[in-house]
Amino acid sequence: MNYHRIVKGILDIGEAMLKSGAENFRLDDSIYRMCHAYGFKHSDVFAIPSNIQITVETQDGEFITQVRHIESTSVNLDRLDYLNDLCRYVCANTPDADELAAKFHEVMSRKPQPTWMYYVAMLVGGTAFAVFFGGHWLDAIIAAVASLAIAGAGSILSKREHNLLVYNTLLAFLAEIIILCCYKFGLDVNHKSIMIGIVMLLISAMSTTNGIRELLQRDFISGSINIMNSILGAAGIAVGTALAMLALYDIQEADTSLIANSAIVQLLSCTIGCIAFAVLFKVKGRQVVYSGIGAFCTYAIYLVAIKIVPSNFFATLMGAIFVALYAFIMSRVNKAPSTIFLTASVFPLIPGAALYYVMYGFVIQDYAMVQSQTFALVSTCLAISFGFLIVDVVTRTIMEDLEIAYHIGKDFFK
Repeated sequence: MNYHRIVKGILDIGEAMLKSGAENFRLDDSIYRMCHAYGFKHSDVFAIPSNIQITVETQDGEFITQVRHIESTSVNLDRLDYLNDLCRYVCANTPDADELAAKFHEVMSRKPQPTWMYYVAMLVGGTAFAVFFGGHWLDAIIAAVASLAIAGAGSILSKREHNLLVYNTLLAFLAEIIILCCYKFGLDVNHKSIMIGIVMLLISAMSTTNGIRELLQRDFISGSINIMNSILGAAGIAVGTALAMLALYDIQEADTSLIANSAIVQLLSCTIGCIAFAVLFKVKGRQVVYSGIGAFCTYAIYLVAIKIVPSNFFATLMGAIFVALYAFIMSRVNKAPSTIFLTASVFPLIPGAALYYVMYGFVIQDYAMVQSQTFALVSTCLAISFGFLIVDVVTRTIMEDLEIAYHIGKDFFK
């Protein structure tokens, strides 16, 4: 075999997985498995969100090193699913370089999601979460208009601007201007509920959660990069929203307890919103339904837990444990990456409101609010991370006891 091209093919798959939303530790696992399948005597993989490096030693003693720089990533969970299937195929069949390249091209050439689905997902997601955070029917209409506006602007902007700070600043500014203009013209709208729903469309809190999770797993470089990316995105939302508020809004005290009064409305709205996010992340088929079921059950467990122990940290921890276990089981049942079932299902726990009020506190110079909401933001992310880690430790232990390979590294095959 042409091992230089084989390594290139493996790196092509790894790059595409990372660009599609794969977690770093799962990417390492997949690449090590493919390297082992081709019989390399030794392999080293180094992956962070912006770089992948592979060094292998062939049976003839030749060392091959290839490096790939990753400029930008997005979320395409349908593509990630098929890339994961390709990894399984490679491990089972060890195709030659030509077949590997052809199989990779086949995955990358799959028909993309129709553009109209992106707009529908943005509209439904922003509207549903505006209702979740206490909005009424007029708020839902304004949220739909603002969601469509940032969907159109975001579609154009994404082709020209890859700086997340600038991207989020412009979209948050546009959304807040639309909302506050409605407020200024005398419409009885709850602009905070609407904007928090819009924030959920832009938020990168999963990067924070995954970053903390990676730091706790001693993956310090990837963890730090993910946290810095989420901070950059959050800063963009804060700057854009604050600029609009300073220009148009008569500053008032904020009610930080905004949420729909009815538990049924909360459950239905967050489930609909998370289904929309699943579509936005390009999940397809029955996996969209599984995302909705996961979101519904996750938030139901949160509501039950907070009734038993009135602590947001405890309730979030219980919800995170459930959603991580749910994603693990569904990944085994469907033979698909757990990220597909985790990403949208965990959104009911994501602290979008806390992020909004941190920014709002800075605008109105209420530093007590900033402090309290920052604590809520960090504690929620920690609770989600701890929930994920608990499930990871338990499932890994069970898999090891059953002698089933779970997460593997360079020393696994020795």
